[in-house]
Amino acid sequence: MLVLFEVVVARGQDPDSLLSAEVLQETQAQVMTLEEAGAVGFSGARPDPQGLEKRLIAVAPKDARFVRSRLEGSAAVASYQAHEVET
Repeated sequence: MLVLFEVVVARGQDPDSLLSAEVLQETQAQVMTLEEAGAVGFSGARPDPQGLEKRLIAVAPKDARFVRSRLEGSAAVASYQAHEVET
């Protein structure tokens, strides 16, 4: 199982700044565009209706709370939803 965060990037923010390099290294989180996610089998995410960029972040359940806290504190995040995904 994975936790998949569906993140709407705040207007004018860099999607690459959602998680720091340290967080990415520590959690092995995978940050993907909708197209990249679709290519590896994650389907169902739709573009933002307001035209904002979206990223999907896949992470192991043990790291989900840590990633959630970083997303909540990030100015680059307009909103997010977490989904549990069977692998």
